[in-house]
Amino acid sequence: MPRSGPRRPSLYSEDMLNTPWETGSPLYRKLVVSALAISGAGVLLVLLGAVMDNQVMMYIALPLIVVGLSTHLSGMVVRARDARRRIKGTK
Repeated sequence: MPRSGPRRPSLYSEDMLNTPWETGSPLYRKLVVSALAISGAGVLLVLLGAVMDNQVMMYIALPLIVVGLSTHLSGMVVRARDARRRIKGTK
């Protein structure tokens, strides 16, 4: 028997299913990919330095990891800025 009365909204709306990648700006996407590449290179250098027992390589990798994390944080700032602009534009 069908229910009468107001319909409840779906638990998952279309806006909730969008990922940050889909809704992100091109700058955000570039920052995310750059952060992954730079951090990954740093981690690989640390691992290679540890396996080869080369401390110089491990110390060179540390700034790469820091730059990768900084790039990631920059991407988060850009994403928050874009979200604020999107919300402000809809009101």
